[in-house]
Amino acid sequence: MRYPPEHKAEIRQKIVKDASFRVRGEGLTGAAVTAVMRDTGLTHGGFYKHFASKDDLLMESVQEAFRDFIEKLVHAAEQARSGEAWKAIVRFYLKLEHCDDAEHGCPLTALGPELARVDETMRSRFFADLVNYKDRMVPFMPGRRTLDKERAFFAIFSTMIGAMQIARTLPHREVQERVLASAREFLLRSF
Repeated sequence: MRYPPEHKAEIRQKIVKDASFRVRGEGLTGAAVTAVMRDTGLTHGGFYKHFASKDDLLMESVQEAFRDFIEKLVHAAEQARSGEAWKAIVRFYLKLEHCDDAEHGCPLTALGPELARVDETMRSRFFADLVNYKDRMVPFMPGRRTLDKERAFFAIFSTMIGAMQIARTLPHREVQERVLASAREFLLRSF
């Protein structure tokens, strides 16, 4: 049976999207080729029709994770009142739903320590994703000048990422919420 030309690209995108959820939910080792291919209804042997190596899949899946989460943050920011975009991002990010749903959440929260340990080639490619993340968020940040907005981005996102990582390690919902609420209130009062 012949497939239309776009079929291969659609299958590849499905594999990358599934792997992006797996790496956020289970870490870089979560995107095992066998599991990812099984989830897409394909065999392990078909993997190499789409990717040269597992590292290629990891790179694309992390890039997809950034793209997916950036879209969510941009949407939250664009729904906010004028001048309130950064606050909408903070509220969206620092909520229990994000804490409970790592596989659809921020890749930096889910993968930060692991990304710091990958080889130099992979780290430089992930750096490009981080720069894109910053560039997409900076226009929504508080401040008049670009430099002020960049500083706000690093302060706000570092606080949110750290708070989310801490909250995810805690066993009780009320303590998780207390951590997230403390960070949220601190940020909303600080700028």
